[in-house]
Amino acid sequence: MTNPIGTDRGGESEPTATLLRLNQEYIDAFLKADVGWYSEHLVDDFVCIEPDASRIGRDEFLRETARGTDVVTYTLKNVQVRTFGSVALVHATGDFVRRDGSTGTSVYTDAWAQLGGKWKAVSAQITRVPVPA
Repeated sequence: MTNPIGTDRGGESEPTATLLRLNQEYIDAFLKADVGWYSEHLVDDFVCIEPDASRIGRDEFLRETARGTDVVTYTLKNVQVRTFGSVALVHATGDFVRRDGSTGTSVYTDAWAQLGGKWKAVSAQITRVPVPA
């Protein structure tokens, strides 16, 4: 059963509330270069498809995280959680500001699986929205 955010169903389900929290923590970990958070929440064979269409595994993702980011703020909007039993997709759009003041927007989908009673991120795909010329 899906449970998109923004649909009035008399409140959020427990999995949806948990995944919304984890999604915000994921973004916070990105901004803080929190490798520990990702180490705890990513499966061993995690895959990320970067905005340039390259594919990286968990180890490279953790190395990139440790280097830090030039993004100083990332404001989430249009977050949607869709659960399918022990699997969930989180779709969102985010507006970001870099240290140099430049701005942008990205859209992403993260795939999560409930393993051993805990939600773990198994995949992420990030797309940058082109800036109009």
